Amino acid sequence: MENLWSPWRMKYVTDGDNSGSCVFCTAPGQQDGMDNLIVHRGEACYTILNRYPYTSGHVMVVPFVHVSGIDMLTPEVRFEMIEMVNTAIGVLRAVYQPEGFNIGINMGVAAGAGISEHAHIHIVPRWAGDTNFMSTTGETRVIPEDLGVTFERISSNWK
Repeated sequence: MENLWSPWRMKYVTDGDNSGSCVFCTAPGQQDGMDNLIVHRGEACYTILNRYPYTSGHVMVVPFVHVSGIDMLTPEVRFEMIEMVNTAIGVLRAVYQPEGFNIGINMGVAAGAGISEHAHIHIVPRWAGDTNFMSTTGETRVIPEDLGVTFERISSNWK
């Protein structure tokens, strides 16, 4: 078995929320910053950094309402979410100059949703070659930027 040194995860392991509450419901109640990672708030939804990103700049658009699927949202909320995805793409292009994006909605555990009880949309910036030997042979992903730096770069560039 290969080991990867990641001491920053200890806080998550030891301080994890065992209350059964939804992280997407509790985050908006906190002050925006490194505690909740919310980079922008709208009327019906917000954009938050993924605490365990696939790549640097990985954000999610999340509705304030707690539902498990986008089909349960009103058309107005879905519209705002898509507009926020569009804004996030512009911000990520300005900050990271990615060569492409993965944008996805995983509804249900069978579809790969890590938090299946609260709908959200992932926006993942991509670059040619960002899946290298570490991912393919080592089954390990390398994130080259500290999450605090990512937070500052994205939130300060949000218009």
